[in-house]
Amino acid sequence: MSARPPKNTETSKTAKNAKPAKSNKPGKNTKPSRRIAAIGAIVALVVAVAAAGIAIGKSAGGSGKREPSATAGAADDPQQKAYDQYDKATARRQDGDPLALGKADAPVVLVEYADYQCSFCGRFTRETQPELIKKYVDTGVLRIEFRNFPIFGDPSVRAARASWAAGQQGRFHAFHDELFAKLRKGDALAEDKLVDMARTAGVTDLDRFRTDMNGSAAEAAVKKDQEQGYAIGVQSTPSFLVNGRPLAGAQPLSAFEDVIAQAKAAKEAQAGDGKPGK
Repeated sequence: MSARPPKNTETSKTAKNAKPAKSNKPGKNTKPSRRIAAIGAIVALVVAVAAAGIAIGKSAGGSGKREPSATAGAADDPQQKAYDQYDKATARRQDGDPLALGKADAPVVLVEYADYQCSFCGRFTRETQPELIKKYVDTGVLRIEFRNFPIFGDPSVRAARASWAAGQQGRFHAFHDELFAKLRKGDALAEDKLVDMARTAGVTDLDRFRTDMNGSAAEAAVKKDQEQGYAIGVQSTPSFLVNGRPLAGAQPLSAFEDVIAQAKAAKEAQAGDGKPGK
């Protein structure tokens, strides 16, 4: 997204000049939805965030050090309005969303844009996400919403569709973790390989899994996530929004802890002021 990560922040290949990966069965309607078009109107706000040097990722660089004012002045942040608008535009908070973890009404929502061929996305899934789940999701503070953002070609698109198909049988997270258990690229994400991983992840109806993976609903779901990412300026994977606050790259756990604390403090301050929440 326009708030770019620091030089030392580890991210995947940039998607800045890339176009959304083409599907094998492009849909008839290639125009972004009205909701995605509306998101584009907010891009200037995140440009302002970057210009002001507010990007949360600047505190990382692999040091794991916290900024001393993680929560101080959260409600008075001049960029809070921009964060709130991005949160409103991107977080879905839908009950029963198979690609989400945590309560729909959690005070903080982390939206992740990721590609299954991205090594740093895998690192986040294996190392950081379990800690976030234990500390924040399980305690009702955080909700994590996954967005498929395939930028590395057909294998990424195929894996993204497969993850959506696994979600239709309630096995998205098991399949997602299996995909990211190690770095898989190219032929390792062929359809038969994906079916094998689905079996390992506990997907019971593999015929339905194949049908869903290759169907128009999977295509549309992946395209929707992808268009949302491009519309708000996502440039690399993994990229995150935490209640609208940008965080990019393979950040240490402490960076997520800081931005979650800031987002939670801002939400509580808004509630105390009587301002309407999401």
